[in-house]
Amino acid sequence: MAASDPDGLMAFPVDTVQRGDGDVEAVAALAEERACIRVFVGLPRKLSGSEGSSAEDARAFAARLAELTSADVRLIDERFSTATASQAMRSAGRSAKKQRQVIDQAAAVVILENALDVDRNGNLGAVTIEVPRKGNDD
Repeated sequence: MAASDPDGLMAFPVDTVQRGDGDVEAVAALAEERACIRVFVGLPRKLSGSEGSSAEDARAFAARLAELTSADVRLIDERFSTATASQAMRSAGRSAKKQRQVIDQAAAVVILENALDVDRNGNLGAVTIEVPRKGNDD
């Protein structure tokens, strides 16, 4: 997980939440604790742009998260986030291979920085997918 400063100018790592039982609840609790107004969930697409089972999992995760938090939940393309984070770590002289949690947090920072850039440029609606809450037909 990553978070931004209140002005949405920069992202920083927060925590790593392991996938499995209670993962959505843990993310929702952290989002509420931090009074998040918007949560971005990475949408893992294939290089072609198509979606597979991992994207289905991300969509289900985001839908559940939207039910558990008051924050606006949005999906955003996460292609290349791990590769970008790994490259940045290598450039800084750190080994990403031995530090899976650190690379996951760095990838979360890359995803959030991308989302913040998109938002600053006024393209949030064009680049992200809003996750509706049940019973909300908007």
